[in-house]
Amino acid sequence: MKRQSMQPIVASGAKILLLGSMPGEQSLIKQQYYGNKRNHFWPIISDLLNVDLTTPSYQYKCQQLIGHGIALWDVIASCEREGSLDSAIRHEKANDIKGLLQQYPTIRWIGLNGTKAYQSFLKYKKKVDIPELPFTKLPSTSPVPGKNVKSYEEKVEAWREMSHYL
Repeated sequence: MKRQSMQPIVASGAKILLLGSMPGEQSLIKQQYYGNKRNHFWPIISDLLNVDLTTPSYQYKCQQLIGHGIALWDVIASCEREGSLDSAIRHEKANDIKGLLQQYPTIRWIGLNGTKAYQSFLKYKKKVDIPELPFTKLPSTSPVPGKNVKSYEEKVEAWREMSHYL
């Protein structure tokens, strides 16, 4: 089934760009990044920003990201995928990350949420000349068990790297 990514959450003054691979089924239906309540993204961001993002509205969560200089998007613009697993992604096409970085030159660091986002970003980076920025592969916030699953506390600690760029 053809899947289409959502628009980025970004505003002037953004310092950090967090990139996922492609939103899962629940997120696409809701048109909300990390819309699966079991996903660790919003709790991790809550812990790092010291703001409660676990129950407020999606609009409030997005405002908090923007207010803290965080942009959110996906590496993949479109793909074929049944279900929500990254391993099921086929025929991916990348978002215009270069264009976003040119439009928001204050972005100083890129965090990649999980292995698929990281691998897709590396493929994109080989094909497109983007600004040289530090980037980091972060442990996936997905609730799906995988071979390299970290505890919630280990995920928070790894994601803490973004604090250096806020």
